[in-house]
Amino acid sequence: MTTTDTASAIDQLLSQLTLEEKAALTSGQDFWTTEPVDRLGVASVMVTDGPHGLRKQTGASDHLGIGSSVPATCFPPAAALGSTWDVDLLRRVGEALGRETRANEVSVLLGPGVNIKRSPLCGRNFEYLSEDPALAGDLGTAIVAGIQSQGVGTSLKHYAANNQETDRMRVSADVDERTLREIYLPAFERVVTGAQPWTVMCSYNKINGTYASQDHWLLTEVLRDEWGFEGLVMSDWGAVSERVRSVAAGLDLEMPGTGGRTDAEVVAAVREGRLEESVLDTAVRRVLRMVAQAGPALAEPGSFDVDAHHELAREAAAAASVLLRNEPVDGAPLLPLTAADTAGLLVVGEFARTPRYQGAGSSQVNPTRLDDALTALRTGTGTEVPFEPGFTIAGGPDGDDDALLAAAVEAARTAATVVLFLGLPAPDESEGYDRSHMRLPANQVAVLTAIAEVCPRVVVVLANGSAVTVEWQELAPAVLETWLGGQAGGSAVADVLLGTRAPGGRLAETIPHRVEDTPAFGNFPGEHGHVRYGEGVLVGYRWYDTRDMAVAYPFGHGLTYTTFGYGDVHATVQGEGATAQVEVRVTVTNTGERAGAEVVQVYVGDVQASVLRPTRELKAFRKVVLEPGASQEVAFTLTARDLSFWHPTLRRWVVEGGTFRLEVGSSSRDVRGTAEVDVVGEPLWGPLTPDSTFTEWTTHPVGGPLLLAAMAPDGGDLPVDETLASMMGDMPVRVLAGFGMAGFDVPALDALVADVAARPVA
Repeated sequence: MTTTDTASAIDQLLSQLTLEEKAALTSGQDFWTTEPVDRLGVASVMVTDGPHGLRKQTGASDHLGIGSSVPATCFPPAAALGSTWDVDLLRRVGEALGRETRANEVSVLLGPGVNIKRSPLCGRNFEYLSEDPALAGDLGTAIVAGIQSQGVGTSLKHYAANNQETDRMRVSADVDERTLREIYLPAFERVVTGAQPWTVMCSYNKINGTYASQDHWLLTEVLRDEWGFEGLVMSDWGAVSERVRSVAAGLDLEMPGTGGRTDAEVVAAVREGRLEESVLDTAVRRVLRMVAQAGPALAEPGSFDVDAHHELAREAAAAASVLLRNEPVDGAPLLPLTAADTAGLLVVGEFARTPRYQGAGSSQVNPTRLDDALTALRTGTGTEVPFEPGFTIAGGPDGDDDALLAAAVEAARTAATVVLFLGLPAPDESEGYDRSHMRLPANQVAVLTAIAEVCPRVVVVLANGSAVTVEWQELAPAVLETWLGGQAGGSAVADVLLGTRAPGGRLAETIPHRVEDTPAFGNFPGEHGHVRYGEGVLVGYRWYDTRDMAVAYPFGHGLTYTTFGYGDVHATVQGEGATAQVEVRVTVTNTGERAGAEVVQVYVGDVQASVLRPTRELKAFRKVVLEPGASQEVAFTLTARDLSFWHPTLRRWVVEGGTFRLEVGSSSRDVRGTAEVDVVGEPLWGPLTPDSTFTEWTTHPVGGPLLLAAMAPDGGDLPVDETLASMMGDMPVRVLAGFGMAGFDVPALDALVADVAARPVA
């Protein structure tokens, strides 16, 4: 059926629906399904939680992972997938997720989440990709494209400014428009314009006092009118405060169902003239379109290869593992472990046999199988590697921490190398509440401290969904951050430690020295129902780099088992203003002895900006795999948007003329090459009013000469000295007119404003 045929069929269905049926179609039938209309053949379709695996519940419905669900591949959560910086890999993961969604007769997988990691204390950071909107947006686009290639839909979430769990169902995120446009909306925009998700899920919170579910500017003006979103807007579960206002704002589907209570509110509003029926019809059309989209896959659900998906999860977990540190011991980097190293290997840490592989809450997946690192290391080395739990973790086996520590230290005295598995217990981070600190549990750090005193060859393997401070890192020559590795994470860790696979990850978020250094500290999570985004556009590495602050590990950092060299950066400009483009080229060479992947990162800085802009902002990246000695030229095309900032007065993206610095490197702090280009900007003149400042008037090509002529009618200079002229710069011209300088008064200003408005700007 063509798009035209589908639209015609939907219009025909719409004409046959009663008002009550229309209202019912725009809310859920129950917790996970939409409302059917049996008499007209409108099917009910099912949506389920994601985003890193299917959570189709088989028992009583809930939203927090308590009920049982069908077995499904638990891929690494977004915190790990974001660290892959690998668009092609995430597309393949998306395709696998789509196959499993389709095979289980589910029509929409609820994900991915592309909210920005504003603070490392957000309890749900394991479900989000990055602190950077370009990275989150491009990776989110790949996931959506992959899932939807299988004939099922996605739900891009949580739109928008959902950056904390504290008071998440009612808190107002108080944030200026420039910060929204430059930091918190672009990832959503990239996914919408690049992949057209079937649905977008609006968040619980308010934005500047208005619930996201009732925000016409957010749901209609920005999402649809500006970005061209064609799909359906659904609510997060329980996010609707006033259903009628939400429908009017652009919400199409309330989830879950309310047993008809809010449907009745919609019916009453239409009958009383408080809601136009045409507005409701628009929402119904979108629901019917989604049901029609789901039809082909429901008719032929197909199947999926469980083993192949497990192997893909293993590949993704290794690609997400970030080697933070790999110092030489006895003249060589500690990792990868050699055959000699494994002969005297000791594994310590309960996480090695009781893996922490996914987050808590609505995204919990019932894995098809589960690998643990201890078994994988024993298999990979072909030896019965000794093990000591070392400490207890919440939810793990009971034990005496003092006795466990003593036993681990005793075993470490004779070990050649100790691999110590540390991490956050599941209760430390979850949907529904935020973290209070960034530290590892004290009992775990105590084990590291004691073991480091008796064995110099210590590898720390971390399992955590959110960043942790690493003040202990000098005790371990090697530190491998695996985040939450999904169901195959245990095998992936063994692959990386033993060198079967190289660590492929780069940090998608900065690791600070302490929580007090973070951008939102003091403005997170807010108080009395409001959270102030006082750091503005300086989020994540933008904050640390612009303020030149020391960090433990910078954004984009990650070591591998080889080295890479960069040639000179070449940049050329074409066009100007809104049509400007910058071509950036650099040659990368594998200068080591092993094959490996490098993530080439391109940052832009506006050297002469008239507004506060970050020192550098990521605008493009690419992961390249090179054999030893191989080189590859990597080319990027930056658009005018990549050079722009959101002008708060003109309320649009603008390219300000001047010099731009292009930096290419392997992290935001490891810049390998720089080029500068001069870009011709666009006019930034807004309409002149009596409230426009003296500087705004005098720099305007039409208003400037007219104002100066009015204030100095004899053609001479203004009767002011240099100091007064400086003071006048920020004064609204109405104030100067009120002073009556040289006969320039309020009536003269009013005439001048009208004169300028009537003249075109050349």
